[in-house]
Amino acid sequence: MNPVNYIYLASLLFTIGAAGVLIRRNAIVVFMCVELMLNACNLAFVAFSRMHGNLDGQIIAFFTMVVAAAEVVVGLAIIVLLFRSRHSASVDDASLMKL
Repeated sequence: MNPVNYIYLASLLFTIGAAGVLIRRNAIVVFMCVELMLNACNLAFVAFSRMHGNLDGQIIAFFTMVVAAAEVVVGLAIIVLLFRSRHSASVDDASLMKL
């Protein structure tokens, strides 16, 4: 398969993720859309790495996966804490930051 097709797929995934972050109000859905954008970036890094024949993009994709794993731990903890205190996972409720 041509690596350009992977770039098209990555741009489509990133666009869907960005639209989800901008449109949706549920914190879990916004969180999943951020993960979708990170995976789109990883796909683009690996595709560019394949196109140019070096491993730099794959190494950057590995570090992005590590950052995404750390983000999942911290983000889910914040969402669970928000849900326990407000009984809602809405992003609009989190903007007040008053308990």
